[in-house]
Amino acid sequence: MTEASSSDGTSEVRVGFAGLGTMGILMAANLARAGFALTVWNRTSGRADELRTLGVEEAASPATLARQCDVVVTCLTDSPQVEAVLFGPDGLVEGLAAGTLVVDCSTISPTRAVDFEARLGARDVSMIDAPVSGGTEGARLGTLTIMVGGEGPDVLRATPVLSAMGTSVNHLGPIGSGQWAKAINQVILAGTYLAVAEGVTLGLRAGLDVEKIVEVLGGGAAGSWVLANRSGRMIDDSYPLGFKISLHRKDLAIALDLAREVGAVLPVTAMAATLEDGLIAQGYGDDDNSALARQVRRLSGL
Repeated sequence: MTEASSSDGTSEVRVGFAGLGTMGILMAANLARAGFALTVWNRTSGRADELRTLGVEEAASPATLARQCDVVVTCLTDSPQVEAVLFGPDGLVEGLAAGTLVVDCSTISPTRAVDFEARLGARDVSMIDAPVSGGTEGARLGTLTIMVGGEGPDVLRATPVLSAMGTSVNHLGPIGSGQWAKAINQVILAGTYLAVAEGVTLGLRAGLDVEKIVEVLGGGAAGSWVLANRSGRMIDDSYPLGFKISLHRKDLAIALDLAREVGAVLPVTAMAATLEDGLIAQGYGDDDNSALARQVRRLSGL
C-alpha cells in the first residue's frame, strides 16, 4: 500500500481505529480533525455515532476495518483483548494486507507486544507499540505523550498519525520499549498519587486551606501533573472519570510482573496495588485513579 499527501500537506493515508473507549474515542476524533480518512470499529455498537459529524465511517468488524486501511491503530483494554481483536475470529489479521502497519496504543505486557509483532511479521504486516500518557485531558486536547517501540522506518511512517494524537512522540527502541516505558510511567504515577493523597489528607486533618497550599506547592519541588490536575478531586473527595482505577490496577500488575522478572523491588507500587484492590472490591473500580485518596482519607477518619 502506498501513502500520498494532499496539496496542503494533509496525509491521505487511510487510517483505521479499533477501540473507542474513554481514551480511544477522543484520540480517534483528533485523527479525523487532522484530516485523515478514518474508519473505526468498536466491540459495542453506538460509540461511533458522535464521530459521524467528523466524516468518520464505521466498520462492521475488525477484519472489515483492516481491509479498508493502510494503518490501523488499536486502543484496547488489555493483552487478551488485543490478541482477540488481532487474531480472533473476524479479527484484523483476516483483513490486513501485506505492508499494512499496526500501531498498538493499548497498555499491555512488553512480552506480548513482542509476540504479537512476530506473529504479524510472519504475514508481512508491521507493528509498533505506542502506549500513551496524559489522561482524558491529553486525549481530548491531542497533547498525549506517546512512548514508541519498533523499527525506525515503521515509527517514521506512523509519526504523522501519532502526532495528530499527541505532542510528544518518542521512539525508545525496539518493539516492547514503549510498553516498558509505560510500565515505569505507571509505577511513578502510583507513588505520586499516593504522596499527593497523603499530603492533601494531612492538610485536611490539620484544618488548613489545602487549596491554597496546593497552589503554593505547585511552584516548588513538590509540583507535578497529579498535584495540579488531581489534588482538587482529592480535596473534594469526588473522583469523576479520567482514567479508571481498575485499568491502573491492570497496569500495575504488568509492572509488578516485570519487576519480578528483572529482580526489582517496588514497595510503593505494591502498596498502591493493594489499596486499589480494596477500592475495586468496594465497587469503585470505575472511579478515576485519583480515588486512591479515598482510601487514605478513610484510614485518616475523613
